Amino acid sequence: MRVILQRVSRASVHADGVLTGQIDKGLLLLVGFAKGDSEDLIAPVVDKIIKMRIFPSEKSYFDKDVIESDGEILAVSQFTLYGDTLKGRRPDFVQAMESDKAREMYDTFVGALEKSGVKKVATGKFGAMMEVSLVNDGPTTIIIER
Repeated sequence: MRVILQRVSRASVHADGVLTGQIDKGLLLLVGFAKGDSEDLIAPVVDKIIKMRIFPSEKSYFDKDVIESDGEILAVSQFTLYGDTLKGRRPDFVQAMESDKAREMYDTFVGALEKSGVKKVATGKFGAMMEVSLVNDGPTTIIIER
């Protein structure tokens, strides 16, 4: 499981020309699953994400987590996080989890985020071609991999 976490001032995602998710200050999560990943990974990754102290306070630049900072989350599925580029110029996605299982994992991941206490959780549309817009705050980008 791989998550690219970006602290944002705002972010949105459109699928097929329709707005599917939008947030103000918070986290944009690009989420991918690899073959062999299990649902056991989801709870600890969600816990790490919501407790990641990457928001500023009066004391420090990296002091508050997303809940303490009253932030929101936009989670977007992205199998291309498992693109292998070691050979040739076309990525190979053989490490990416098959679509049906990945959809179940993504739904479980989003459900765990929704139960975490975060003010708002928005999503993209699984399996769709999407346009993601964001204003990266910092910029602050963290990679979480399990």
